[in-house]
Amino acid sequence: MKLTKIILSAMLTLGMFALPYTPHADAAILQSHFVQKGDTLWEIGLKYGVSVAELKRVNQKTSDVIYIGETLKIPQKISAYEKDLLARLVEAEAKGEPYAGKVAVATVVLNRVDSNLFPDTIREVIYQKGQFTPVKNGTINQPASYASRKAVDEALAFRGQGSGSLYFYNPKKTSNTWLRSKTVTVVIGNHVFAK
Repeated sequence: MKLTKIILSAMLTLGMFALPYTPHADAAILQSHFVQKGDTLWEIGLKYGVSVAELKRVNQKTSDVIYIGETLKIPQKISAYEKDLLARLVEAEAKGEPYAGKVAVATVVLNRVDSNLFPDTIREVIYQKGQFTPVKNGTINQPASYASRKAVDEALAFRGQGSGSLYFYNPKKTSNTWLRSKTVTVVIGNHVFAK
């Protein structure tokens, strides 16, 4: 009987090591990253879906220099749901636009989240009444392409480093004088981006 308990205890202990613990993807925890040869803050940001600016802030860095063997804290990232929602919005708003335009559309949403003028979450920004045509016409419910998902990753890594665009429009499709009165930050494809 005692031998059976010892064997059972040993099997349970070995079982704990055989099954690695994987935290829930949306958990609000800090992860860490062990810097390896060839790593850059940009690539780490893309990998984890966090901005380079936030990586630098959390790790108290004033430059982009990182060292092999250094352990970096990875800040909380957006949920898988919000990332997918943002990618679907990018797909619906920027289908047929250049890749840079897809990144810029995602950046506008992130800039709005960071602005005092708009709601505080990606979901709330996207579903704010009257802001995005794909919400009204239902095209936001279509799956995102690989390019749109990749554009969201890039916008997340770039977050906080752009020209502060809060709006975009297609001048061929809108006559809104208020929107057209905003300061233009960049024109990409058929979209004008402004703040």
